[in-house]
Parts: sequence; C-alpha cells; structure tokens
Amino acid sequence: MTTELEPRRARHAAAPRDGSPDDGLPPGGHAHSHGGPVPPAPWRTRLVLALLVLPALVATAFGLWTLWPSPADVPERIPVVVEGSELVVVTVVGPLEETADESWPTMEDATAGDVAIRLPDGGTSGMQADPRFELEPGERVTALYIGDFADTVTPYVFMDHQRDVPFGVLAAVYALVVLLVARWRGLAAIAGLAVAFAVFVGFTFPALLAGESAMGVALVTSSAVMLAVLYLAHGLTARTTVALLGTLAGLALTAGIGTWATGAAHITGASDELAQNLTIIAPSVDLRGIALCGLVLAGMGVLNDVTITQASAVWELRSLAPTAPRRVLFARAMRIGRDHIASTVYTIAFAYVGAALPLLLTVWLLDQTPLMTITSGEIAEEVVRTLVGSIGLVLAIPITTAIAAVTVPGPDPDPGLDARTAPGSSTMGTNPSLEDAVQDRP
Repeated sequence: MTTELEPRRARHAAAPRDGSPDDGLPPGGHAHSHGGPVPPAPWRTRLVLALLVLPALVATAFGLWTLWPSPADVPERIPVVVEGSELVVVTVVGPLEETADESWPTMEDATAGDVAIRLPDGGTSGMQADPRFELEPGERVTALYIGDFADTVTPYVFMDHQRDVPFGVLAAVYALVVLLVARWRGLAAIAGLAVAFAVFVGFTFPALLAGESAMGVALVTSSAVMLAVLYLAHGLTARTTVALLGTLAGLALTAGIGTWATGAAHITGASDELAQNLTIIAPSVDLRGIALCGLVLAGMGVLNDVTITQASAVWELRSLAPTAPRRVLFARAMRIGRDHIASTVYTIAFAYVGAALPLLLTVWLLDQTPLMTITSGEIAEEVVRTLVGSIGLVLAIPITTAIAAVTVPGPDPDPGLDARTAPGSSTMGTNPSLEDAVQDRP
C-alpha cells in the first residue's frame, strides 16, 4: 500500500497545472474531496470574531441609549381629520341619480362624479367624487364625513381606495413563496424584516423628528438592523459574523463618503415639497442630515446581499477544494464578487429610475442639457445616493472576501487520502474542484 501511494503523492506535489504555482488543486482539475460540509471554524477564530463584533454591539447599545428621544421632544402627531368629521369605509352603490329607489345598479354602470354609497350601518347617503376616479358599484372606498360643516345631499367626500384586500393577498403570497422556497430560513428572514421595521418606527423616525444627530441615528439603526436581520436569517455562525463585519465596514465607508458628498454637492434635502413641509411640522429636523441618513439606510439591503454572498462563496469554495490555500480562495471568490458588482451597480440605478419615473419624465421635458438635468436639485440627491451607495458596495466586497478567506478553516493537506485507500475506491476523486467550480476567464 505504501509503495502505491508514495508515487501518487510525489506526482501530486510536483506537477503544477500548466506551469503555474501549486494552488492545492491536483492535475486533472480534481480536488480528491468528499465534498462534505466545511468543519466549524476553530474556537480561536470564533473568539477573535466575537471580540471584533463586541465593540459594534456595545456602540449600538450605547447609541440607542443616548439617542433615544424623550416623548416630550417628539412632535405630536397631526390629526388626519378635524374634530366633527371622520373617515368611514363605505361601499359604492352607483350614480347618485340612479339610486332614488335604493336599487343596486349593474356592474356596467361604472360611475364618475357624485355617487350613492352604502354606510357601515346599512344606510345610504351621497358622496362627492372627483370625475377622474372611476368608482364602480360594489367597490369599498374611504370617505370623509363633512356633514357637520356643510348641509348637502352629499355629506361624504371620496378620499382613497381601500387596498387592504389586495395588500393582504400579496403579503400572503409573498410569505407563502418565501416559506416554500427558503423554508425555516425564509421565516426567519421575514421575522428579521419585522424587527427592522420595528426599529424604524420605534427609534429611527422619532429620533430624527426630535432633532437627534442624523448620522448617529443612521449608524445605530443600520447596526441594530443588521445584527438582527443577519443572525435571524443565517444563524449564529462564523460565516454570518464575517458577513456582518463586512456589512458594518461598508456602512461606515458609505457614511464617511456620504458626509463628504452631501457637503461638496450642496445636498440640502429640501428639493422635495414634502421635505419642505416637514420643517413646518417638526422644526427640529435637519433636512440635510435626514438626506444623509436616508443615503446610509438605502445601502443596507444591497450591502447585506453582497456580503452574505461573498462569505458563503468562500465557505462553499473551501468545501469544493479543501486543499486550496487561502489566497486562492480569495482570488476565486473575488471573481464571483466582480460579477456581483457588475449586476448590483446597475440594479441600484434601475431601482431609482422605476421609483422616480414621473419626476424623470417631468425633468426630461425641460429644455436643458443632460448635465444640467443630472445636477439639478430634483435629481442630484438621488444621483449622489446611487453613487455613494455603489462605492460602499464595491469596497465591501473585497473587505468581506478577505475576512472570510482568513476566517474559513485552513487547507487540509490531503483530505481524500482515506477515501482513496478505502476498498473499492477510485484513485481519482469525482467531485468537481475549485478549478471546475470557477472557470478561468480572459
């Protein structure tokens, strides 16, 4: 047995692939691997990762404690309607002139303008509706009661469509699809999303309205959300901690670059009419700070995506090639990262085009040069947000990949030796190697 194995070991150690240095991948493109899961990281590695995350945990907790606004500092919420009026969910019956006998018209009688409505108690009344909104019989809408202020046959005014049913259906389908495809991990991801919105509503929004430091609020919010989302969705593992460290590094870079960019580009945050009205309702708010906060928060989702992908890529490549050195894992994982960069950068830009399409169409109609269009107040804020977020995203990928390559268990000198010497085993492994998993590109 010894005489058979020694020549194989010699050939394995001496024959580089195509004249290149040995990278842990034997000739023929096979890694002699069982292809099983990568063993857990050594306890020393896990300890170092914990010590690296600990300052983020402490800083996040301290930030929540110092930036949490008192109820007296948060502006009071504005009533939606004045006293004496109320919002009511009603059902459209049909055109007002066709309902003297309280008969229900057919569905072909689509209405526009003043309509008859059925109230929650079963009674009927009239509702003023804008002719631009075509209301069909049987449709549930939200109406504002103004009967205490006007003596009219139409004491209700159309306010909005009721969307609870389609929203509920979409949410149910979304949850079902996530659970069917991702199973329990998908359920954990949905739970993390709920935690994120709880942080936004319970801390971020009140703190910004109270005039707290927008940058501090942005960093504390993003750190708290990422801690919850990543560990809930991906488990308390070294791989997840690597992704968290890469995400936090990317967010810090985004915040730093964004601070410079908003000042250099004179981003005031006041280009939107709603933002300008916000200063009247909540005088303590800092619109420029809110714009910067939005810039940091907008990058969280994409950063989380690329960092967890890069960390997982390194672990999976290690599983395919247990003998590959760490530098090889880093180089091959960065090839995956470059593809991710190429796709994600334009994903951010396309998402903005879709969200701001009416604004873009309006600006396009103005007779001015493309440069003036891009640098105008309405567009500049989103351009800065896209560019800064993309820079943070690109820089987070090599950072995360490097941390993962250092953290993943080291190369196994000869992981397939036992399998090759077992009775009936082949001298060559059958699992694809790292060389096959990530092909060389020109």
